[in-house]
Amino acid sequence: MSERALKYSVLKHTIVENINNEEYKVGELIPSERELMEMFSVSRITVRKAIDDLVNEGYLYRVQGKGTYVKSEEMSHDLFSITSCTEDIKARGMTPSTKVVSAVVLPADRRRMRTLQIPQDSLVFRLERIYYADNSPINYTTTCLPMDLFPGLDQYDFGKESLYSVIEKKYGVKITHARRMLEAVLAHDKTAEYLGVKAGEPLILFRCNTYGEINGQERVIETFKCAYRTDLHKFYIDQVR
Repeated sequence: MSERALKYSVLKHTIVENINNEEYKVGELIPSERELMEMFSVSRITVRKAIDDLVNEGYLYRVQGKGTYVKSEEMSHDLFSITSCTEDIKARGMTPSTKVVSAVVLPADRRRMRTLQIPQDSLVFRLERIYYADNSPINYTTTCLPMDLFPGLDQYDFGKESLYSVIEKKYGVKITHARRMLEAVLAHDKTAEYLGVKAGEPLILFRCNTYGEINGQERVIETFKCAYRTDLHKFYIDQVR
């Protein structure tokens, strides 16, 4: 084994050991490239190769402009469950936080009128948010809801409150089911900036219509799209035979 290969092996093994022993804890920043170069007397090329490999193997993840962090093994989501992002993050023992990018009331376009089954000239509440788990951005969501069903919805602070909690507790709407379409997309400039990834990085995109019970009848109450980082999130389906 060459000296470079040996140093690479020692560096990578040590980082993994530090993660397994929780010297580097989930969600924490590991030493910078320069610090690792000095600690292990290795070149920047060796450090980057070790980190690249550990990112690909699921030990680490990068946040553009900030550094490299220890990845959680528990960041997964059941595709059959209907839970808010906040509920999902809490269920995994992580600390959720939300940044509201935009919250506006505006006229519904034709597509949203058709999807939400609302008449012409109706207003919708459009809410754009970035969700964080342990301070790491995991998804960017844009959701639209009809104002005739939820008057005053724009007065809530959804940087602090869960949308589904408000819908159920304040408006008395029972969420019944959702229809989701999943696709792979590439991050464009705005989404890449919000999620801390490079433009062109692969993302998982959900397009979803959520149904609720209104006065004993079921109807679409929400339509949204949600882009997830693929390096921080995985989805699963339980199947039986």
